[in-house]
Amino acid sequence: MQRLLIILGLLLLLTGLVWPWLSKLPFGRLPGDIVIERENFTVYFPLMTGLVASVILSLLLWWWTRK
Repeated sequence: MQRLLIILGLLLLLTGLVWPWLSKLPFGRLPGDIVIERENFTVYFPLMTGLVASVILSLLLWWWTRK
């Protein structure tokens, strides 16, 4: 448990440090993401972004448990 918390903390720190570059990636604006804009509100469904994130996390977890 301690090792997991340390790794998660380091990942959060690393993400914070590289956030200016990560925010320029097209995640959240991929083709397949649905955006409905009306006069008084905006609805956003990140379908493709969620699918890509799911595949990446699944591959990482598969790789981690394979070791």
